[in-house]
Amino acid sequence: MRVLIVEDEPVAARRLERLCQELLDPGSPPPLVRASLAEAREVLAERTVELVLLDLNLSGEDGFRLLEEAAAGSFHTVVVSASAEQALRAFEFGVLDFVAKPYTRERLAKALTRVQGRAAAPLRILSVRKPGGIVRVPLESVAYIQGAGDYAELVLRDGRTELSEKSLERLEALLPTDFVRIHRSYLIPLQDVVRLVSQEGSRTAVELKNGSQLPVGRSRVKALKELLDRG
Repeated sequence: MRVLIVEDEPVAARRLERLCQELLDPGSPPPLVRASLAEAREVLAERTVELVLLDLNLSGEDGFRLLEEAAAGSFHTVVVSASAEQALRAFEFGVLDFVAKPYTRERLAKALTRVQGRAAAPLRILSVRKPGGIVRVPLESVAYIQGAGDYAELVLRDGRTELSEKSLERLEALLPTDFVRIHRSYLIPLQDVVRLVSQEGSRTAVELKNGSQLPVGRSRVKALKELLDRG
């Protein structure tokens, strides 16, 4: 996993770098370290980073402006900051975890483990980068999400669409559990399912409240039926 550390305090950056090298898989490349978002942007533009460890206090820059930009990126973000009182607000931006300074090796290890699973606090707002700036999309306005290569298309309830730089897999790790993967190309809010529809060739689709019919992968039909029966 390629990790970018965005930290302007040299001692703190070195400690994060050392711990990441100890905790990540042996085959992982060495973490990259940058002291400002301007320097980090150059690295992130290459779209090779999978995880950003971000300090909110970078030489006077507005930490949440930085976080908003990071939240719109294709990568996961874990905040590592002394501003523990800002944790709840940070989760609203879609961070995977918030590690408060001073932290232990065990606490950082827990955060890195979470990268492989669901976020510590599922997000309720999706940040999308547009030419005019960052747009925040409330999750309740999303009818469903469709994979678009390395990106994901947010199909909104009003018919508009927004393009997220995060892949479907990375969004799945951040979304609450009421968003379910029904197909390699689709994530849907479970509460929006009206019914399952049988189609030709033993195929199955879901009908959503907005009238959309989306395919269900054959291997996912049974699990989806069980979720709907439980709900």
